[in-house]
Amino acid sequence: MTFTRRREALRAMLAGSACLHPASTHDPLSARIAEGLGYELGMLAGSTASLAILGAPDHILITLGEFAEQARRVCRAAATLPILADADHGYGNALNAARTAQELEAAGIAGFSIEDTELPRPFGAAQPRLVGIAEGVGKVRAACEARMDRATCVFARTGAMSISGLEDCLERVRAYNASGADAIFLTGVTARAQLDAVAEAAALPLVLGTLSAEIRDNAYLASRGVRVALLGHAPSQAAAQAVHDALLALREGRPVGALPAKADWARWTREAEYEAEMARYLG
Repeated sequence: MTFTRRREALRAMLAGSACLHPASTHDPLSARIAEGLGYELGMLAGSTASLAILGAPDHILITLGEFAEQARRVCRAAATLPILADADHGYGNALNAARTAQELEAAGIAGFSIEDTELPRPFGAAQPRLVGIAEGVGKVRAACEARMDRATCVFARTGAMSISGLEDCLERVRAYNASGADAIFLTGVTARAQLDAVAEAAALPLVLGTLSAEIRDNAYLASRGVRVALLGHAPSQAAAQAVHDALLALREGRPVGALPAKADWARWTREAEYEAEMARYLG
């Protein structure tokens, strides 16, 4: 499936009536596993990319080039799975956001978010801060206009709900309605009253980066225009724990715990496809 077709599939999801949960896919193998399990979407976050690339926490230490290259690997590994990307702040100002759009589109990403957090955190800032609304809108507009494939989706992302409060969040949502974005991505929304207010102000589909127990109900989320809701990044954390446990067991001379079945490993790595290509091309 071409990348344009995957982007069109994402657009159909945004235009639909259901709330979907993407798989957290931090590398090619996790993307293939998610695809095999029937996930409709994959998600490459800045935090999981930082772990995969640097083994470092999410402090905006990776570069655009590194992030785009990891995105390219993940997108290439999936046969049909649309991949979303958390492009953080677009790696700079509006011109950088435009470059980010071009690089992620070239990598095969179906959609990506540009957020209005002031990143990396400035000197002396004890808490996260947001850029001004005009700057945030300008970065989203630049990213939208830099697309070569009009099917590529751009999400305007804000963490205003937990940083500056409900009223500022609603003001930003209204501004992003007219930014050219295809959806509005929110973090920090934890209460139904908050989501109800956002849904009333939003003219675009919603994407949620946080799910509290109070709002974690798919029928309710769908009724409020939420089309994508993240479930965190447990797969990369579980993978790290599994590596630790296996290495520790080997170090201590103990048997390693349960390993994937041979059939599972062959399926995840698409061994049969490679065997067929070897027979076809190598004799």
